[in-house]
Amino acid sequence: MTRTARLLLPALLLPVLLAGCGTEKAGPGTRPSTSAAYDRAELDARVRSTGSAPELVRVTDVPGFTLALQSVGVYGDDGFSAVYWSEKTGAQIRLSVDRGTVTAADCARQPVGDVADEPVTCARDGAAWYRKGPAQHEYAVAGKGIVVKVTADVAAVDRRVLRAAAKAVHRPDDAELAAALPPERSGAATEPVERGDLPSEGDGAPNNEVGTSG
Repeated sequence: MTRTARLLLPALLLPVLLAGCGTEKAGPGTRPSTSAAYDRAELDARVRSTGSAPELVRVTDVPGFTLALQSVGVYGDDGFSAVYWSEKTGAQIRLSVDRGTVTAADCARQPVGDVADEPVTCARDGAAWYRKGPAQHEYAVAGKGIVVKVTADVAAVDRRVLRAAAKAVHRPDDAELAAALPPERSGAATEPVERGDLPSEGDGAPNNEVGTSG
């Protein structure tokens, strides 16, 4: 899978993933008991099994938003991505962490979210960059070779909420990490995961047809 395909995959799958979020979510009140014993090495191994590097995992706290466990996964080569959603409004905030940087020289040249070739405005806001495109906006915080971003649709999430989400981003403790990871699978994986974009006939290549709506 190419890097571009990996970046686009979470956005393309989100409507399907969130359809079942009623039973697969984590958030305030759903964290495991802090009295439980956690094996950090085991947790890190579970992170690596998703394709993400443990040192790139971040979580946030957004009032009114819940982590969608189905959305948790790799971003780019070994980054991390997760979506927080509002059950009340359906709004989504995507948290992504990847290796790289954002500077004054290239801030406006980097796409907001996964939408390329659109004009981007950048403004410094404390230690972060507030970046806005026609449909999406985000806060990006860069440091030590890592960029943390929180991204949402302009019409769905206002800047104040997005800023609060960015400010609350942090490395998870053991309990938070355990709550954020997808459930463990029993036994070794012996069968490939079924993909919904594979046709039932032919050579099995992904179906990339674009409908009449574009």
